[in-house]
Amino acid sequence: MLGTMMRFPLTLTAVLEHAGKLHPDVEIVSRLPDRSLHRYRYADFFRRAKQLAEALTAAGLERGDRVATLMWNNYAHVEAYFGVPAAGGVFHTLNLRLHPDDIAYIANHAGDRFLIVDDVLVPLYEKIRDRVKFERVFVVSHSGTPVSAPYEDYEALLKTATGKFVFPEIDENEACGMCYTSGTTGKPKGVAYSHRSMVLHSFCISLPDVLNFHMRQTAMPVVPMFHANAWGIPFAAVLTGTKLVMPGPHLDAESLCDLFTREKVTCAGGVPSLWLGVLDLLKRERAKYPTVAGMRLLVGGSACPESMLRSFDELGISICHAWGMTEMSPVGTLGTLKPRMDQSDKDTQYRYRAKQGMPLPFVEMRIVGDEGEAPWDGETMGELQVRGPWVAATYYNPDGKVTSWTDDGWFRTGDVVNIDPEGYVKITDRTKDLIKSGGEWISSVDLENTLMGHPAVLEAAVIAVAHAKWAERPLACVVLKPGAAVTAKELKDFLAGKFAAWWLPDAIEFVPEIPKTSTGKFQKTRLRDMFKDYKLAS
Repeated sequence: MLGTMMRFPLTLTAVLEHAGKLHPDVEIVSRLPDRSLHRYRYADFFRRAKQLAEALTAAGLERGDRVATLMWNNYAHVEAYFGVPAAGGVFHTLNLRLHPDDIAYIANHAGDRFLIVDDVLVPLYEKIRDRVKFERVFVVSHSGTPVSAPYEDYEALLKTATGKFVFPEIDENEACGMCYTSGTTGKPKGVAYSHRSMVLHSFCISLPDVLNFHMRQTAMPVVPMFHANAWGIPFAAVLTGTKLVMPGPHLDAESLCDLFTREKVTCAGGVPSLWLGVLDLLKRERAKYPTVAGMRLLVGGSACPESMLRSFDELGISICHAWGMTEMSPVGTLGTLKPRMDQSDKDTQYRYRAKQGMPLPFVEMRIVGDEGEAPWDGETMGELQVRGPWVAATYYNPDGKVTSWTDDGWFRTGDVVNIDPEGYVKITDRTKDLIKSGGEWISSVDLENTLMGHPAVLEAAVIAVAHAKWAERPLACVVLKPGAAVTAKELKDFLAGKFAAWWLPDAIEFVPEIPKTSTGKFQKTRLRDMFKDYKLAS
């Protein structure tokens, strides 16, 4: 027997129209590159996103075409988040923190047709201009400086719209957006999100025990919009009529705290390294920012130390762990405590809060070890595998064999975890030797292969070591060829032209040999033991 309900598609177009009609007076506030504030309302956002959809359609955008963005968090980026898919296209956020070689590869692999770029990022685009195939490039001139050929003005593009555009009917399973992950070795891999997955993810993260978005909240995605959909915060805010505050390129503690206070932000999401800077500032100048007490900070990208949780609590600011992946849209867990834990002692509460949290509704999890599926006993470790309606089932146009999914359809996260009987996940290690610095992945293998391309280097292994600000930073262990000589600075200079600056190892140690397994692979567990107390400069 079938239900008697209508088959109504879950699309971002419906979310956009709902916001425009029901929440026209809600604000979107953006800090521009010159530090001035751009302020407008959802009514303006709705009108301009619709103009963008019409203008792109008139420019030749067809169903499924990709429109890339190279932008910071601002009002125009939110317009692209909704206007591109409302036209039947697919918005594709390019990570401006990647090396230009990677950005060019990703844009070409995705087959991006058009690009929308902030004026301050045009110099970055020009580094890849001769290697990409954009048909048209639209510049958002935040400074008001006229846009000249070969670029086109974003505002002029919007003005070509007649206002008579009718949104096309879209199947909820059509793609609406794309992100690429460099969270594994090899080339970056694309994830194509559907309208359905994005809407369901937005509903779920808006729940009271998740982000608790509603009309009386003010949300600020400090996490960049090119990083896993800014954790879905812009979509959930528009869905619920939540005021949005966008920090632009200014992510220093003073700028963030100024916006927190000026706009009375109630919830913000970012990586631990950013919150460390905020914590340090508030400890020194608490009186300057009176409204921050009562805020809720969402932390993800890497683990938040328990000491940070305690320090923010002392300031009256709640900080909550989340965990997810690009392949998961991205939120998979959140660290809200169960009500009966309110009666536990503080140490017990902090022990739970320092974990990555419980799975969200519809996110199913299992731990798989050498002996099969492991119990949720808080001790047994294994690889975390997930499935759910906003979890990817494959990569977009993958190069080579895909091994990230099991035969029975679960996504292999690559994280080694345990899950306690209450359902709280604790990440204990990673199955692959990636380094997560400030919430961004660094591939140890890519660094190693490049180092071993130096004529003086015989072998090189890169491991993660603890860092007070960035959580993890790379340490390179190098074996020189007999009779060869090279300095650490020379090796860093050798890497500098091939990787983004934040990828480069903080230190290079010369060792007589690198431990190996019986099959000849580098035994990084032994290296990590050897350098477990290694101190990097702050």
